[in-house]
Amino acid sequence: MELAADAGNIAPMFFKKLRDSLANTTKALTGRIRAIVKGRKIDAALWTEVEEILITSDVGVAAADDLVDGARKAASLGIILSGDDLVPWLRKRMVERLASDHQGIRWTKSGTTVILIAGVNGSGKTTSIAKLTKWLTAQKKTVMVAACDTFRAAAVDQLGIWAERLGVEIVRKPTGADPSAVAFDAAEAAVKQGVDVLIVDTAGRLHTQKNLMEELSKITRVLGKRIPGAPHETLLVLDGTAGQNGLQQTQRFREHSNVTGLVVSKLDGTAKGGVVLSIRDQIGVPVKFVGTGETADDFAPFDAETFVAALFGDETGRDV
Repeated sequence: MELAADAGNIAPMFFKKLRDSLANTTKALTGRIRAIVKGRKIDAALWTEVEEILITSDVGVAAADDLVDGARKAASLGIILSGDDLVPWLRKRMVERLASDHQGIRWTKSGTTVILIAGVNGSGKTTSIAKLTKWLTAQKKTVMVAACDTFRAAAVDQLGIWAERLGVEIVRKPTGADPSAVAFDAAEAAVKQGVDVLIVDTAGRLHTQKNLMEELSKITRVLGKRIPGAPHETLLVLDGTAGQNGLQQTQRFREHSNVTGLVVSKLDGTAKGGVVLSIRDQIGVPVKFVGTGETADDFAPFDAETFVAALFGDETGRDV
């Protein structure tokens, strides 16, 4: 059973934060495109310039090529008659590319839904867990957190502070304990207590660290042994400033775990929001949540129409 995230009801205040967070990308991407297409006739030079803007905004070569090829075809069919027609055409295609049938959390049919959280060092993983926990509790879900980043005492302490602040239970062990043992104990406790959602934190790791990546695979196996089908979601926290490096991170993580969705953090202050299109296009992993700041309220389910509206600097969301 899947419960779609309530993306259509994103608060106006969050939309404003999202639009402001994407302001740099808007300027670098859609602002530049608007500037070169206004009142302009369709010609070969126009397509080259548009493609260059898409690529330099981290949309990626493959996605940029595909968008421009589609625009050329639309122009040949008389759908795009001038440069002014290109912007609304691009908006519509971006929404189509970012939309997914699996946008909401994949809930288990009964019992505890397990959400495994992974990400590289400094991606905003712990803060994203806190934001996700607050969002879930607002949806009237009971939440438990497993501190499986046992390599760093500070990481466990930070997660513990968030858990106490949000009023949820945390399962933890001393520094150096087996992360898989923590995951198993947390799964056992979540089942016994009838918790709705178990969020499993993992050590922040570089996608090039083989041992840590294998540990992630082990945690995944252990969870599945205690709770059938677990983890039901494996969310990769991706730093919004990572640009095309985020594509490589996603690919490598998928080799060791079944990444089912992305949490894009730190969208505030980046001009690389276009990488979301590239990842969605080449890997097919949907973005499920976005974070725009440091507080637990700077977080919401991802919605393609709202994201693209913010990307184009609109005044309101969901009007693409």
